[in-house]
Amino acid sequence: MSKQSDVLATDFLVKIAEEFGTPVYIYHAEKIKTQYEKLQKAFHKSDTRFFYACKALTNINILKYINSLGCGLDTVSIQEVQLGLKAGFDPKNIIFTPNCVDLQEIIAAKDLGVIINIDNISILEQFGNQFGDSYPISIRLNPHIMAGGNFKISTGHVDSKFGISIHQMRHIERIVKSTKLKVTGLHMHTGSEIKDVDVFLRGVEIMFEMAANFPDLQSIDLGSGFKVAYQLGDPETDIDLLGKKLTEAFNKFCTKNERPLQLWFEPGKFLVSQCGYFVVKANVIKQTTATVFVGVNSGFNHLIRPMFYDAFHLIRNISNPKGTERIYTVVGNICETDTFGWDRKINEVREGDFLVFYNAGAYGFEMSSNFNSRLKPAEVLVKDGKPQLIRRRDVLEDLLKNQIELA
Repeated sequence: MSKQSDVLATDFLVKIAEEFGTPVYIYHAEKIKTQYEKLQKAFHKSDTRFFYACKALTNINILKYINSLGCGLDTVSIQEVQLGLKAGFDPKNIIFTPNCVDLQEIIAAKDLGVIINIDNISILEQFGNQFGDSYPISIRLNPHIMAGGNFKISTGHVDSKFGISIHQMRHIERIVKSTKLKVTGLHMHTGSEIKDVDVFLRGVEIMFEMAANFPDLQSIDLGSGFKVAYQLGDPETDIDLLGKKLTEAFNKFCTKNERPLQLWFEPGKFLVSQCGYFVVKANVIKQTTATVFVGVNSGFNHLIRPMFYDAFHLIRNISNPKGTERIYTVVGNICETDTFGWDRKINEVREGDFLVFYNAGAYGFEMSSNFNSRLKPAEVLVKDGKPQLIRRRDVLEDLLKNQIELA
């Protein structure tokens, strides 16, 4: 490992690849801890809680480690709730924020005792009619703020399916009053990869206005969307500035209105993106009339972000780190257009070399599939300098285990 406690050295990554094979996802526990401590430090002057948005990465060992740090959990499906409970999270530290689910899934979460965010009028009314004030809930609002690095991950704009429009407040009030619902939290999430601190400030001002309608309010949840750098020079969310400005605004509101509220956030990518390394092997070097391709033993079935979001991941040759830089297009082995990166400067790649994709902890393995009947990769956790296998590589039987072969 390198001398930096939250960065894994290339020679160490090579050893892990040699021991566990490729493709392999590698996660560094101490980097998660570093990111969590940045958040705690930035918001230490306010009553703030953090809930890990586990849709980014749900390996049970990652969940257990994050629980050990004292962080809560944000979930979007009843299965994520169940995984969180299995990992040891207290139900009171689990937020359930689904969308487009039926009432039965909401009731299942209620029966498990977790914090429930309701994000549509229909379910709000159904839940209120059935449970009244017997179970407190939170409401997810759509603030109509366009934010995020990609339209596919922007969730607070006018055309988004997420949340109840702030312009439907009178309708919400009528349901709450008629069913006696106890609303203890307000929630919003505008999108991911937000660079502008002012987006959060605009959001919290809207939430302050909405807070006047809910006398039982205990928390305001601003979701997350903190941006991390995926390439050198990439802008990031200024967490310290955000903490300073939001703390001032939040504490001022609470003092002025004599309401001791908590401020909540749900970081996902911010906690686990930079902890992840995806290591693959160069299968072939293929030169055409226009391009030199490096074909690797993986594809968008393992890391879909470049093809799905046009996302950038820094790619390096860790087998030949001092080789002469050449221009390559890195592609996968899937029978579709399957490009990880066009025209990248990479130290000379030879067949058999290991390449690493950085910032692969969030939405890497989590969005993987068995497309082309390819096998899912292994996962390894490095903690206290020791790599341990936390998911074995798929075998052929895994592709068949849920199939029913007819006679």
